[in-house]
Amino acid sequence: MIVAKHEFGIMYKEPSIKERFDTYEPQKYNCIAIHDDFIEPIMMDLQGLDCYWHTLQREGKGLAYCGITLIPPKSMGVFISTLSSYNKEEYASLIVLAKQAKENGKYIIHYGI
Repeated sequence: MIVAKHEFGIMYKEPSIKERFDTYEPQKYNCIAIHDDFIEPIMMDLQGLDCYWHTLQREGKGLAYCGITLIPPKSMGVFISTLSSYNKEEYASLIVLAKQAKENGKYIIHYGI
């Protein structure tokens, strides 16, 4: 059985405007996995989150459910508060990751299902 999951990791090297992120490389960013059962219900609440899809040249709102999302440092506060509002243990590791990214001014990369 295939488990539907989303993976999130900190990008220690800031993406450049010319870079594209089309390759699934969760090990490169030391990603953590969150089961889709916990991401799908919050997709609506993340619709206003300023992000980029696959490249800094493609601004988007919310997570690219089946694609690759770059969450910029400026969006970390909204991302953290949205996750925290659910008060679920399943988001604890993602909240820690997002707080670390925020403190260090780093992007988070998200690999959708």
